[in-house]
Amino acid sequence: MSSDLGSQYLIEKEPYYREVQGEIGLYEAAYAARLPMMVKGPTGCGKSRFIEYMAWRLKRPLISVACNEDMTASDLVGRFLLDRDGTKWQDGPLATAARIGAICYLDEVVEARQDTTVVIHPLTDHRRTLPLDKKGELVRAHPDFQLVISYNPGYQSSMKDLKQSTRQRFGALDFSYPERDIEIEVVAHESGVATDLAGKLVSIAERSRNLKGHGLDEGLSTRMLIYAGSLMQKGIEPIMACSVALVRPITDDPDMRDALDAAVGTFF
Repeated sequence: MSSDLGSQYLIEKEPYYREVQGEIGLYEAAYAARLPMMVKGPTGCGKSRFIEYMAWRLKRPLISVACNEDMTASDLVGRFLLDRDGTKWQDGPLATAARIGAICYLDEVVEARQDTTVVIHPLTDHRRTLPLDKKGELVRAHPDFQLVISYNPGYQSSMKDLKQSTRQRFGALDFSYPERDIEIEVVAHESGVATDLAGKLVSIAERSRNLKGHGLDEGLSTRMLIYAGSLMQKGIEPIMACSVALVRPITDDPDMRDALDAAVGTFF
């Protein structure tokens, strides 16, 4: 690994992460085998934090990419750029990670076009290579390189789903919102609110999650609860903090907002 280039992607401070069901040991084994991995779960349940934590724990650089429908293969792999001296090649994040032995994390990979995600295939089997067709180079992945993808199965559709030819190249870890006691601990730690307040926020979230499929696409995430707690820590009244961080962001439907406001009123 190029020490200068790799060091800028190292996570120096330990990210807070609370293990739920043995996922740390499973991921360590997957990394030791250099098995490509996918992490699946609802928005805001801790997928990205888990990967950050594992990169820190394994002392590996982490290069993260937020996938979107406008992302091209060149955005991942690299392209020629013009400067005053002519053209020069610039590696994309995937090529950089493969060269330096980083963990490359493609967040919400189903948001990318399928013709873009196909470029990852040679890196996810015995070849562990990345063809740079425009440059005429074949990058052989560093021995420490690993590819990780994430997505939210709740938003799957025929237009936004992983092809089987992609899916079967990965091991998988399922994530969900933590059990109540663990979620309270996480919310209290990350936002700084007292445990009793964190417990009330989790109770509101539990009610919202029961509405999934009955007016809500997703229930309130752990991340949103942390946001609400953080506002309370800054002196915002609990009901207003919940309105700003929980109710208003998750829906525009007046009836659903009334139902969530009522849930907030029950606990505050």
